[in-house]
Amino acid sequence: MVTVAMERKGRLPVSQQQVTHRLVTVVPCLPATLRDSEVPHFFRERHVLTGYRPLHQDWRYYLLSLFRRHNETVNVWTHLLGALLVLVWFRELAEVVDFAGDAHSWPLLILLLSSFCYMSFSAVAHLLAPRSELTHYALFFLDYVGVALYQYGSAAVHFHYAVPDDWPHWLLGPFMPVAALLCCFSCFGCCFGKYCSHSSPSSIRKLGQVLPSALAYAWDTSPVFWRLWGCLPACEQDPAALFHAGQVGFFLASALFFTLLLPERWLAGRCDFLGQGHQLFHTLLVLCTLCQLQASHLDYRGRRMLYLRLHGDGEPAFLVCLFVAVALVCTSVAIGMTSKVSHLLRSRDGKHE
Repeated sequence: MVTVAMERKGRLPVSQQQVTHRLVTVVPCLPATLRDSEVPHFFRERHVLTGYRPLHQDWRYYLLSLFRRHNETVNVWTHLLGALLVLVWFRELAEVVDFAGDAHSWPLLILLLSSFCYMSFSAVAHLLAPRSELTHYALFFLDYVGVALYQYGSAAVHFHYAVPDDWPHWLLGPFMPVAALLCCFSCFGCCFGKYCSHSSPSSIRKLGQVLPSALAYAWDTSPVFWRLWGCLPACEQDPAALFHAGQVGFFLASALFFTLLLPERWLAGRCDFLGQGHQLFHTLLVLCTLCQLQASHLDYRGRRMLYLRLHGDGEPAFLVCLFVAVALVCTSVAIGMTSKVSHLLRSRDGKHE
């Protein structure tokens, strides 16, 4: 017995070595994160000093960094979890909403799809963008496509379900075409601002992102503003009003953190992992979307007589076609801007050779 025990004990370190070798093979040792001074200028975020991942690593490194501490970890997880919540929401709504048989449910389906797109595109961009300079730009251009699609989805549900009874009827015809144009303009502004960031101040990038997006938001949400203003004395009689007010409040708060870079502006280097304004922007935007989904579902159920009277049977199909057109235009913008960045990088590298 003693001999057998000693033999087993002697084999134990070998077994541990094998287990350790397998773990190292599956989860390799990842390179350490870097300071802002150790990464290219285009990759730096203002007031964020540490936690940058090195460039030109294997794709596997960036995928595994999903479970590692760096300055984009929270940005990835906030929208990744948000995208999963949208999928859960879709599964629950599919049990009570006939998306296939009821054409008037299609605007709600557009909002669900566009919400999932903007969150998943954002998570992918924040996770994989450090791979290279071209990858960085291309993935954030994709992110802006998702934002534009979400803007269109918001306009679709606000126009189809949330529009108040006293809404000016002369606005019904041009509302969605104008919304589609503003979404495309927003995508172009964000992409162009990002493209110019390699040689222009960060204020140019912010202007390109904020101004077109603000115009699109103001137009897309105008039916909600009008409705909330009209029901202000007795909003408790409107079950969706509270959620509409919530989505407006969460969005405006998210825009504040996105624009002003708070609180890292005051606490440079102390919010590198947790507490960045962009992380708060992500979180508040997810809450905005969840409120919007709830409000739109309530309007879809409770305001059917109104939107059936305002919108013909062909209106939902028109909204779907317009959504596809916006997606194609915005994708073309992203591809075109990626091509410009690629040409710029080739020209720059050619001069250095």
